[in-house]
Amino acid sequence: MRQILVRRIGGPEVLELSNIAQIPSPANNQVLIKNSYAGVNFIDTYFRKGSLPCQLPTCLGMEAAGTVVAINGENKTNLSVGDLVVWKGQGAYAEYSTADIDNVVRIPQGISDRDAVGAFLPGMTALSLITEAYPVKNGEAVLVHAAAGNVGQLLCQMLRNIGAFVVGTAGSPQKCAMAKEYGAHECIDYSENKQWLQEALALTSGECFDVGEDFEMCHDLLLYLHDAVFDSVGATTWDCSLAITKRKGKVVSFGHSSGRIPPFDITRLLEKNLSIARVALTQYITTRDELLHFANMLFESMLQGKLKVNYHAKEYALQDISRAHEDLETRQTSGRVLVKM
Repeated sequence: MRQILVRRIGGPEVLELSNIAQIPSPANNQVLIKNSYAGVNFIDTYFRKGSLPCQLPTCLGMEAAGTVVAINGENKTNLSVGDLVVWKGQGAYAEYSTADIDNVVRIPQGISDRDAVGAFLPGMTALSLITEAYPVKNGEAVLVHAAAGNVGQLLCQMLRNIGAFVVGTAGSPQKCAMAKEYGAHECIDYSENKQWLQEALALTSGECFDVGEDFEMCHDLLLYLHDAVFDSVGATTWDCSLAITKRKGKVVSFGHSSGRIPPFDITRLLEKNLSIARVALTQYITTRDELLHFANMLFESMLQGKLKVNYHAKEYALQDISRAHEDLETRQTSGRVLVKM
């Protein structure tokens, strides 16, 4: 079979296509899956660059969709050979992968394998943010950094479904338009407005107000004071995220695409009694029951037509995975990035 191997830490060029890999055999309580699509996530680049540790050589990719080929061990999940499934784990950049049976979820009828993996990890991440990290309520004001990204677009849709007022940030007029198409009421283009951080900081000195149902009252102001800020960017947005959060609000960090957040004095939070959280989906889905909770919630929303996945215009082949990483890191992508086997 074909798979992508990483033998050393580095740039996209270290992603090597191997045509001679052996189809793996599932260990006890594992499933062998013939993959059809694999998701490409920003966290994959962290492993490739060494920002997160991994044992080399390795095959990257944390999620894929495909067909069950074999099951080894006691099967308490009711999975069967031939089932169309989506799974999480490691080694998705390959034509065949093994996954722990507890990490494999059957795709319900009415959802394609492409859409299942397109929404899987980003969608469950978004759900965990708004139900666990900060349970968002109707009428609250929320800011989403990188609103045109994989998680950002699904997050904006979910927040809008709840009834929150959603402000996004993005790096181009086109990405801002996309964020608004996928749920944001407003979107700040920080590539055009280089002073927006300073303007946001200046506006935080006044008393904040609750938006309630009257979203028009904050249209011009873009409501720089928010009940919650979801920040996956990190170093370049962190100070502003703290500044634009209202008194007793919360900043939720779930990524660092611009670099790690530098150490800061925790007494800064006293200025507005802020709280902060650094979260990861992996710690919300440590059991099969937790995984099924979020996966079923996600699939139900998709079947009800409440969520749609936006795909990057280019669908990459396995041999083009280096280009997929390069495009993702240089922000040339807009929408979900997938590899087709």
